[in-house]
Amino acid sequence: MTKTAISALAIVAGLAMTAASDRALAQNTPASTGTTLITLGTRGGPLPTKDRAQSSNLLVVNGALYLVDAGGGVTGRIAQSGYDFRKIGKIFITHPHSDHTAGLATLMVSQWEYQRAEPTDIYGGGVAALVKGALDYLTPNAEIRWAEGKRRPMADTFHGHDVEPGLVYQDANVKVTAVENTHFHFQPGTPPYGKYKSYSYRFETPDRVVFFTGDTGPSDAVVELAKGADLYVTETTSPDAVVECVSMSWATSPPSVWICWFTESSTSVSRSSTKLLVT
Repeated sequence: MTKTAISALAIVAGLAMTAASDRALAQNTPASTGTTLITLGTRGGPLPTKDRAQSSNLLVVNGALYLVDAGGGVTGRIAQSGYDFRKIGKIFITHPHSDHTAGLATLMVSQWEYQRAEPTDIYGGGVAALVKGALDYLTPNAEIRWAEGKRRPMADTFHGHDVEPGLVYQDANVKVTAVENTHFHFQPGTPPYGKYKSYSYRFETPDRVVFFTGDTGPSDAVVELAKGADLYVTETTSPDAVVECVSMSWATSPPSVWICWFTESSTSVSRSSTKLLVT
């Protein structure tokens, strides 16, 4: 068989796989109107665990998909929820810690592999560098896939936007406003100082207001932006669990205290309207 024939066969096979995936996703995608929140991942901290995915939330407004954070396992969790990962065009990162971003590159390459046609925009503090790094990481795969007919440059599909407090994004379904919270405290002269910010987001939809604190300490700005929201998604830590873990860790290996601390975070949801579905 000639190289040309092999190349053509690879392209046909790739298109056949994409078509099969299209049919499978179409069968699993639920219809949606109004506002729905799905907590895709509620595990905080960089340590992977077998039973829970890292921080990520899917907000569905009149069928449009908006992703808040992209922790490890997010692509599989989107598929598990019954929605099409290729239809997520707007991603909002609260802050660039790994437990909120570890799944971003996987989501990007999955969208590209299955030929999402529209651009995907990623918003947050420090995400321009995050997206650039992900593109560099995914370039070898993209160049290899060229032989399969997947020739859209990844840089044409994914765009990182560093944002400032205020209006971040708006369309017919959502108005997204951000405030800087108190999660980050960088000393002058350290590598992250002045480069990275941690945000809380307010999503105003036609029928509901949903507020995401992200990781934060006490913050007047967060309290003010959260006023009047129908639903709050907050990052929380159990003090008792931390104390217990710290006590056990110090007895064996003091450095593991920090691993212990960060893995006790989780997401809690407070709801004031029964019309808003939380899964």
